[in-house]
Amino acid sequence: MNITKRLAAVALFAATLVFGGCGQGQIGAVDVDKIMTDAPRVKTLMAEAEGKVKEAQQKFEQDAAANPERSDEDTAKAQLDFQRKLDGINQAYATQIRSRMDVVIEEISREKNIDVVINNSASEKLIFQGAIDITDEVIKKMQ
Repeated sequence: MNITKRLAAVALFAATLVFGGCGQGQIGAVDVDKIMTDAPRVKTLMAEAEGKVKEAQQKFEQDAAANPERSDEDTAKAQLDFQRKLDGINQAYATQIRSRMDVVIEEISREKNIDVVINNSASEKLIFQGAIDITDEVIKKMQ
């Protein structure tokens, strides 16, 4: 099942629980795409990650230039090591961003007594009305 269908299923299940219960539940929505492009902390972390990627790229290119007679096997190993390094950099920064975003969303949810928060990005609209949009508050808190 793809991610959109999973999110829709989770949203439907959450809505059923919230609206089927005592009627007091609230649903919050965030536009993760907007947070990723507008939040100052995300921009800072993305710039740091880009710098580390460029640094790794330069080191890889310097190493390749310093060893032009490398065997095909060694070249393939160096490329694989480089790709692993890039994956590690990307994963580390993605984890930092997601962790910070989760903490901020949890704080705002508690403040506003929101029971369920879903990703309601423009490209994957799940709720068109009735949810409390906390996107701008998340962006402000992600300084």
